Amino acid sequence: MKSPISRRVVAASLMLGASPLAFAQDAPETLDTVIVTGVGPQRDTDEMVGNATAINRGEIIEKLSGTLGDTLAGEAGVSTTFFGQGASRPVLRGLGAERVLVLTNGIGALDASAASPDHQVATDGIDAEKIEILRGPAALAYGGQAIGGVVNVIDGLIVESLPDEPVSFEGFAANNSVNEGTEAGGKARFTTGPLVLTLSASARDFGDYDIPGFAESAAVRAAEEAEHEEESEEEHEEHEEHEEVRDTMENSFLQSETYSAGISWVGEDAFLGFAIRQQTSSYGIPGHEHHEHEDEEHDDEDHEDEDEHEEDHEAESPFIDLEQTRYDIRGGAKLDAGPLTHISGNLSYADYEHIEFEGPGEPGTKFTTEGTEGRLELGHQFGEIEGAAGVQFLDKDFSADGDEAFLTPTSTKTFGAFVFETLQLDDHSVLEGGLRFDNTELDNDIQGERSFDLFSASAGGHRHVASGWWIGGQVSYTERAPNESELFADGPHLATSQYQIGDSSIDKEKGTNIEASLRWENDLFSISGNVFHADFDGFIYLTPGVTIEDGLEVDELDELPVFLFQQQGAKFTGAEIEAEARFPEGLLGASWVTSASLDVVDGELDDGNDVPYLPPVTFHAALDADWGLSQPIRMIQAQAFCLPMAMSRQACALQLIWLKLALARMARSCSLKAAT
Repeated sequence: MKSPISRRVVAASLMLGASPLAFAQDAPETLDTVIVTGVGPQRDTDEMVGNATAINRGEIIEKLSGTLGDTLAGEAGVSTTFFGQGASRPVLRGLGAERVLVLTNGIGALDASAASPDHQVATDGIDAEKIEILRGPAALAYGGQAIGGVVNVIDGLIVESLPDEPVSFEGFAANNSVNEGTEAGGKARFTTGPLVLTLSASARDFGDYDIPGFAESAAVRAAEEAEHEEESEEEHEEHEEHEEVRDTMENSFLQSETYSAGISWVGEDAFLGFAIRQQTSSYGIPGHEHHEHEDEEHDDEDHEDEDEHEEDHEAESPFIDLEQTRYDIRGGAKLDAGPLTHISGNLSYADYEHIEFEGPGEPGTKFTTEGTEGRLELGHQFGEIEGAAGVQFLDKDFSADGDEAFLTPTSTKTFGAFVFETLQLDDHSVLEGGLRFDNTELDNDIQGERSFDLFSASAGGHRHVASGWWIGGQVSYTERAPNESELFADGPHLATSQYQIGDSSIDKEKGTNIEASLRWENDLFSISGNVFHADFDGFIYLTPGVTIEDGLEVDELDELPVFLFQQQGAKFTGAEIEAEARFPEGLLGASWVTSASLDVVDGELDDGNDVPYLPPVTFHAALDADWGLSQPIRMIQAQAFCLPMAMSRQACALQLIWLKLALARMARSCSLKAAT
């Protein structure tokens, strides 16, 4: 399911700084392509073998959606688990959940989003200064859990260098017609001497979003009609009335607020900062109503009028209330101690909780995650060899309590050590490689403890050749420990209409990845392509199955189909292709940029079946015009997506995402600067 199309009709951005007493337009913002998420020396996205993307603040606002996954869904190789406006996690190269690490300033999000697609990620882009995406082996310095990649949201609460202005403010506001929603955010920064104070706040209030046609497919409506054929005439009319609701996705609302603050000390060659961030969110779970499951157990002898029936329907719609408080300490310093070049460290603690309500005032299941994660990195250089070594640890407690507690309390402890090196052979080629060892222990209150020793390694290189060509390749091996759900799940999960059962005997997942990259660029055109193949031994996936209940083999429990976590070999093959053409001083006096991307991934299990939940083949195209404003005006952006080739019938669709008048976009793109 694709996310709704949000049309912002009112938006503005204001920047205030200590500059001369005059109003003036900022120069066009350029994308800072330096990747800070990777290990070792900082490099541009163009100098990384794997596909890497850095999205700055201007682009984040341009693409902003209600969740992190939807904001990034337009990037090549990125798709989403879209589960309404409130829950969407990024999927990279067909891999999601625990295979894609979502980080905040280089440390895990410490939430429950990987346990289920209806759980919100406890970070998004509305208050981010930058989002970095590493796909494939480039992310392995963060361990086998990042085999799919890393998404790092950098919020800028802790600064590493003194700002240019002593006081600055940035504000953002928007109105969305598709859901009659509003959103706003603001960030203020104050500098005195070596101290920098950063304050940030943001809020969203989205109603149910509009859709073209029915919320349910024709096949689902036909199945429901057949199920109700034998009902009384009055019951049939009520069900039919509910099914005929269209043009709006019911119970898809989203309300969220985030408040954060950070204070930093910045010296000549060092920095140290502390930040606190609190996020609250309330959102509906569309297409899922608990009360219908329960009502089957009761005889409906008395029926109210149609209006009262609709009121009950609305009142019983399930929703999630979420809250997380997070504390971060981060620091670093340049070193001049022989081969040692720098040292940096992060330490984060988070207290996360969300409650799934059956209806107003009726709490169902409570999920909590409390964890501490830390990372220490030491940079070094020996001649032409430059790199970093470090350690990382995680101590996390997860629990679920209530009707949908498909997971019993589990604690996870991980300790890892890594090293990454780069070698500059000459002015045109670089070799790189890394190793990482981890020990992961998962301790479940009911099923006991599992321990895994994990090893990951990668090696690659790239070279600049004549006439603007660049070629690179890498190979990697990684091992991933199964997560809490894959090992210990045992219970009903109504949001996905499944009774999930884990397997505590599952072994670690092993994968070998080969990737090749080719790029070409001149002053007006650029094109790049990444082709990859991943071969997994013991790939873990969720699939329909049977279990034993009262001595009998059953495929349904608690009126839900049984789904089992199983393990077998799997192969993934895919590619990402991007192209861009630039036309300076073109039509209407603007500088024009047209871009397009295509990404595809195919996955097959050793038994010949398709890997579940693969994203579709996706094509994106955009046309931007820049008249020297702070941001270019996006005239048209289109997206086409097709179901995976393995489907019996190829289905494709085209979405026109942006088509706006230039004046409406100018109101949003202009950035003013004034004295304070």
